[in-house]
This record gives sequence, structure tokens and C-alpha cells, in this order.
Amino acid sequence: MKTLIKNATIINEGSRFVGSVLVENDIISAIYKGEIPADAEVANATIIDATGKWLIPGVIDDQVHFREPGLTQKGDLTTESRAAVAGGVTSFMDMPNTKPQTTTIEALNAKFDRAAEVSVANYSFYIGATNDNLDEVKKADPKRTCGVKVFMGSSTGNMLVDNRDALTRIFSEVEMLITTHCEKEEVIQANIAKYKTLYGEDLPVKYHPLIRDEEACYRSSSEAVELAAKCGTRLHVLHLSTGKEMALFENKPLSEKKITGEVCVHHLWFNDCDYEKYGNRIKWNPSIKSNFDKEALIQALRNGRLDVVATDHAPHLLAEKEGSCFKAASGGPLVQHSLVAMLELSAQGEFTTELVIEKMCHAPATLYKVEKRGFIREGYFADLVLVNPDSEWTVSPSNILYKCGWSPFEGTAFKAKVEKTFVNGIIAYENGQINENCRGRELRFA
Repeated sequence: MKTLIKNATIINEGSRFVGSVLVENDIISAIYKGEIPADAEVANATIIDATGKWLIPGVIDDQVHFREPGLTQKGDLTTESRAAVAGGVTSFMDMPNTKPQTTTIEALNAKFDRAAEVSVANYSFYIGATNDNLDEVKKADPKRTCGVKVFMGSSTGNMLVDNRDALTRIFSEVEMLITTHCEKEEVIQANIAKYKTLYGEDLPVKYHPLIRDEEACYRSSSEAVELAAKCGTRLHVLHLSTGKEMALFENKPLSEKKITGEVCVHHLWFNDCDYEKYGNRIKWNPSIKSNFDKEALIQALRNGRLDVVATDHAPHLLAEKEGSCFKAASGGPLVQHSLVAMLELSAQGEFTTELVIEKMCHAPATLYKVEKRGFIREGYFADLVLVNPDSEWTVSPSNILYKCGWSPFEGTAFKAKVEKTFVNGIIAYENGQINENCRGRELRFA
């Protein structure tokens, strides 16, 4: 099977040029800059004319909650992987706070088996750490398991790792990449008590960033960075949300770092002034904070202190998002709209498009050592996205594919549109339609 994607503007590895890509079966077999050579072996190829379109590598989202097993009223591996490819996300890494929690090899293997049956996108899964499962964590195969997730905050209840000895052993004995959710529980609890005393139980969501505040984030993330430096750990701090935390990370090439940082789209798009308009729809943990924090995160992406852009895609039913600051669920769906939102910020002058591709495609592949994905290179898997940069559209319930049926971007107009997504050389998504026969594969890690 041959496919020739012809005359595209190829944006890859910091440059752009008009050219063509030949895909044979699941592999990129040739990349042609400018005119296709007369001796190119393109006979019998299906031709896709991509004139005026951008061709980019598939996005790798290193932090999603697809809710299967046990929470499938919100989302599942079928629905959310469909939404992913509709948004140009060809690979995802799913978190362990499901029911049952992914804290055993048995539970981990069950997720891989289920994804092989139903996922349209490529996949891997984290194994979750607890205070007492280190021996189980160390059994995970580092060639197929993307990393270990450590919750240094209470977002997931009893997955909180709050025993200092257990935390030290995890950081010093686990050889895989360790990823962390960093919010200091003592600070959060003190803030809850303070605001309940002042205002009672029925706090509006605008108080959420005052409860899960800068200090809660900084104290926890600084502890993680300090411990990782002491133990020589490969550490990746997820969904950073404050300007203060940026001082913890170095602005040097990703290849030279052992301690890295991720930022999520919602922390780059919204600020605390938006709670009045969107309410609980933008309630996340860590919280969306001030415009100063948002601008500091944007600057940290530009200067290299932050390495990866992801989503923390965490769907809830709208009924679960109702109520006070203390009662409404935290999290929201994003994976279908992350790429177009980042391209919109690029169109507004916040980043170059090349930087968006670096942080969403190249950097996750490099940081996690994903084999043969994340770049447009000969010999790599053909995970590709064809984007029309000038096809304005508006997010509405009719085009949302999340199982929960809503998005914080409803009513937002985006200039760029994902037209086609290829997963392992197969068209998984095309102009609003999902290829029901497409199946992703396990990610492999060097």
C-alpha cells in the first residue's frame, strides 16, 4: 500500500518547506523537498494533493485520562481515542487513576489488552505508585510502559504518596521515567479551612486558585525536583501552572536534561478572570491561575524551561461539574482541541508554529524515548496530520466527539482545521469521519 502526500508545506524539526511524503504500508519511505524526482518510485500510489496544507507529525499527548476501566460513563478508550485522532493526536499515554487503579501489572496488562481491541490511536499506560507497591512498579516493562505516575497531591484520593521513605525509595530505585502531580496537601487543607471559616461551604469557583494556590504547587514541585536531583532520577513534572515554579527548571536543550516540565493547553489559554464566564468548566487541578502565571508559562515555553505541551484530558459529565468550589469535579476534555488551540495561539503571535510542533510532537518522543515516532523522518512510522491553516470553524456540540459531550472551547472559532490524521500509515480521521477499522499500536520505548 502506497500513499503519496503531494505538495504539502512540511513543518518538521524547526523548518518548513514545500514537498511530498511517500508512505509505504505503515512507514514513511521517502521525503521529497520541492519537485518529486523523475526516478522516484511512486507508481501505483494513492495521491493526496496537499497544496496549501500543512503536513506535521502526529501529536503525542503524554497525559490523558481516558477513564477506562471503571469510569466509562465519562469516557472510554474507544470514544476518547476517536476524539484524539480528530484533533491530530496519534499517540497518547493514559493515567492510572481508574477503577481499579493501575497499580499492579495485572491491571496494567488489562489496559493494554483493551486498547489493542478498540483504540484508534497509538497508546501506552502509566503504572501508578502508592506508598506500598514499589516491588510491583519495578516489574513494569520499560519498553512498553511509558512511566511511573506519582501523585504528590490529593487529586486522586488514596493514590497520594505521602510517606517520605516510600517517596525516596521510588525516586532512588525506579529506573523508568517518574512523572509527578505536584500540589502540597498541607497547604491545600489549610486554605480549605481558612476559606470555609471566612465564607462557608458554598464557595464559587473563583476561589479555587486561592485554595490550590501558588504556594501549594511550588512547595510540592520544589520538593520533587530536589529529591530527583539528590537521587539522580529522571523526573518529569506534569501540568505546571505557576510562574514561580519556572525557576526550578533549566533553559537548556532537552537532550541535556534529567528533570523536565510539562504545561497543559488550558493553563496557556485561560486565566483566573475567565472563571466568571466559564465557571466550573475550567476547574482543573492544578488550578488555572493569574494572567501573570499564564504569561510566565508562555515565556518558559519560548525559552526552553518548559519542554512538553499536553492536555491532562479528564472528561466529566456536566452534572459532575455542578456545585460549589468544593463539590464540582476538577478536570475537563481537551484532546480533540489541543492542537488547534495551540495553532491559534501561534496565529496570535505567542509562539511560532515550529515551536508548537516541537513541544507537542518532537519533545514527547525525545523525552520518553518513543521509538520511531514524533518526527517526519524516513523509516519512521507514518503518524501524520494534514492541517488546513485557513479553514475557520467553530466548536459546537455537533462536532464534539468526547463521550461527555461538551468542551470548554464551545463557541470558540479556530482558524486551523485538522483535515486528515494518519496512524501507522492508515487514514484514521478524514473531514469529520472516523475510520472505524483503524487500530493503533503499543508505543515502544528505547
